[in-house]
Amino acid sequence: YLDALRASRPVRAAADGVEVHRNTAFRWRHRFLDRLKADRPARLNGIAEADEMFILESQKGSRTLDRPARKRGGAASRRGISRELDCILVARDRNKQTIDAVTGRGPVSKIQLERHLLPFLDRDVLLVTDANAAYRVFARAHGIAHQAVNLSAGERVRPGPRGAIHVQNVNAYHQRLRAWLAPFHGVASRYLPNYLGWRRMLDGGKITSADQLFRLAIGLIHSER
Repeated sequence: YLDALRASRPVRAAADGVEVHRNTAFRWRHRFLDRLKADRPARLNGIAEADEMFILESQKGSRTLDRPARKRGGAASRRGISRELDCILVARDRNKQTIDAVTGRGPVSKIQLERHLLPFLDRDVLLVTDANAAYRVFARAHGIAHQAVNLSAGERVRPGPRGAIHVQNVNAYHQRLRAWLAPFHGVASRYLPNYLGWRRMLDGGKITSADQLFRLAIGLIHSER
């Protein structure tokens, strides 16, 4: 089954591969992912890029909804960033260390950055973002070195004293994450943190065998005890 996780197989295919019911395969998936999502770097160092991506909020599998039901593969009723979208914050340093979080619905705020980003930033980090004012306010409040690129004005990269100033690495990660999520045909919002940990585990070939994945999961379980 862990080989199925490494291959990002859908629940039905994973269940068929090990001859269990699909509900069992689904439970196994999230039992492991609930532990693996905690495997993240202690600190981002050097130059760290941060940016958000947004996906449609989903109550897939819920018995009750707090909104009208959508047709499968539905779309937001309003254009732009709204409360109908889950915000996924990703921060990644130039050593390819990555942290991520589902911050809530709608635009990211200073308070959310303090909760989900601040604990993972090294004291001497240079934070590079787009021109979102929330990052500027957050960095100023905590004395964090900060540079912004104005993507809406066509700025993509510029030289800096500590290296190139851009958010291309984190945006490339967004693209890989979005493409990887697509075959799941919608992920319930309540499970999004598990899927983020799953993708983080797979990115860059960090896990190369089922045995390594098993040892990582078991190690995290023991460390929590």
